[in-house]
Amino acid sequence: MRTVKFQTEPFTCPSCVKKIESVIGKKDGVDLTQVMFNSNKVKVGFDESRITAEEIATAITDLGYPVLSQK
Repeated sequence: MRTVKFQTEPFTCPSCVKKIESVIGKKDGVDLTQVMFNSNKVKVGFDESRITAEEIATAITDLGYPVLSQK
C-alpha cells in the first residue's frame, strides 16, 4: 500500500470533507481517505496495482477541489 497527501485549493465548508471521503473512499483500490480541512490536504492510502495517484488526483479535482501538488 502507498500513501500520498494531495494539497488542494481551500475547502469552503465541512461538507467538503464528507463528499471527498465518501467518493474517494469508494474507489477500487483505496483503503484510506482522510481529509484535513484546516490544511487543505487529502491523505489517501491505496493499492498501486489497482489505482494510481494520478487517477485519485483527477477524481479529487473532478469533485471541484483542484489538486495543487502531491507528496
